[in-house]
Amino acid sequence: MNRTIAASGLCVGLGLAAPVTADPATGSLFAARQPLFSMQSGHDALSSASLFVDRADGGLFAALPGRLDAPLRHGGTKATRLRDLIARAEAGRAGYDAVQHGARVKPPRRPTDMTLQDIYDWIEATPGQPHAIGRYQFIPPTLRHSATRLDLPASTRFSAAVQDRLADLLLGDAGLMKVKAGEMSVDTFMLNLAKIWAGLPIPSGRSYYDGVAGNKATMTYEAYAHQVRGILGG
Repeated sequence: MNRTIAASGLCVGLGLAAPVTADPATGSLFAARQPLFSMQSGHDALSSASLFVDRADGGLFAALPGRLDAPLRHGGTKATRLRDLIARAEAGRAGYDAVQHGARVKPPRRPTDMTLQDIYDWIEATPGQPHAIGRYQFIPPTLRHSATRLDLPASTRFSAAVQDRLADLLLGDAGLMKVKAGEMSVDTFMLNLAKIWAGLPIPSGRSYYDGVAGNKATMTYEAYAHQVRGILGG
């Protein structure tokens, strides 16, 4: 997301890596959490959202046992419901066209009308500002790395379906297949998700990145646990 993040590992992982160093040129962490705006109606007051945090060495998710090298196949109903929960914590009503409010220079079009290359060009042309984008608030390193893992060409449109595929990849990294198979505890899975999306809480009720660039959880841990357990049990 140069600042040093006092958290071990990427947003996902089991705390096995060294502290993360972020590059301010990517705009991936902000001085304060801000509401998102929609490209459709920039004046709307939307719920605040958090970010993906990248590892300085670029080895995304390398510390997490059970990492999937391929995306979830179609995700499934549980993945869909988890994405909806994450989106409530991250993007608010702006949804797939969410862009972090702190971006002074907005994208030239709605994100869902842009290609990945359009987004990369916007990032390159607007250094020094936040660039978290889409329903799941991808920051530049996570977007690029995840798109590469899915073999998405730069000409791919950043559509709702593509954003969901990218999010499913991260759900797989967090251990969705393992928790569904009973090979990972629900508590561990919830912690892994909270290490990806800072709007989700850890058992203390705070964000895993609480206080880092103004990050905070956007729901209580009780509500989060109730929702995740309901999804996985249903």
